[in-house]
Amino acid sequence: MAAKDLYEKDFYKILGVQKNATSDEIKKKYRSLARELHPDKNKGDKKLEEEFKAVSEANDILSDEKKRAEYDDARAHMARGGFRAPQQGGGQNYNGDFNDMFGGGSSQDIFANLFGGRRGPRKGQDLQTESTITFRESIYGTTLELRLSTDGGPAQNISARVPAGVNDGAKIRLKGKGAPGEAGPGDLFIQLHVKPHPIFSRKADNLTITLPVSFAEAALGADIKVPTLSDEEVTVRLSPGTPNGRTLRVKGRGIKKANSTGDLLVTVEVQVPQRLDAKATKALQEFAAQIAEDDVRAEFNAKAKG
Repeated sequence: MAAKDLYEKDFYKILGVQKNATSDEIKKKYRSLARELHPDKNKGDKKLEEEFKAVSEANDILSDEKKRAEYDDARAHMARGGFRAPQQGGGQNYNGDFNDMFGGGSSQDIFANLFGGRRGPRKGQDLQTESTITFRESIYGTTLELRLSTDGGPAQNISARVPAGVNDGAKIRLKGKGAPGEAGPGDLFIQLHVKPHPIFSRKADNLTITLPVSFAEAALGADIKVPTLSDEEVTVRLSPGTPNGRTLRVKGRGIKKANSTGDLLVTVEVQVPQRLDAKATKALQEFAAQIAEDDVRAEFNAKAKG
């Protein structure tokens, strides 16, 4: 489009807003016009389709603060027949050829320089939405069924495949599912939020779980069944004298990806009973009598003095 053609367009008049309109007023007016003039609503009406294109072009300029300021400045100076020259040695009004101001370029390219060189049809805007999935869905993948509506467009049903192993905060991109545009629609980005699981967590490609065990199991050793995210159970073996906080690794029970599979990390948490009956209390007292507390902490005290 020639500079003169673009200069003569009054984008404020096209949108039906005052020159001093705020960004919110411009946005509100554009949305109203876009809903009324959108091609999907007025199929076959070429006049309304052209009005929709004009409104979209006006909104593209006026909704961007930088573009709007450049447009206002260029329109004002071109209306007076001149531009203000760069400040060199005091600077003064310049009413000569535009070529000097734009590095030798044609005066017909003035607005192309101001607005990024775009001349052809533009793609629609990219859109973003959010969705919450369960921890299990983040590990195994899922399909989201969304119903979205864009400014000026009808609501549409969208299916989005979430790949296995996504993290909280990840984004997936759906090409061509954004806002409509003359050169095709933009893209849709979906930001994912993962609900915490009451038992499982993840660390890189590994799944983690804290396993409660009794004092007797930790002291004497035991084979204990552990749940997995796939609803199966695996057995882990506690060696006699397993300390609180030790982590056991179950191979291949983590997050599965194309080229690798993580593990299940089981952290032992020794439970201290809150209440003991008379028989259990007596047994524990007898056990304590067999182990001198000084012997238990001898090594610890020695390290403290070292």
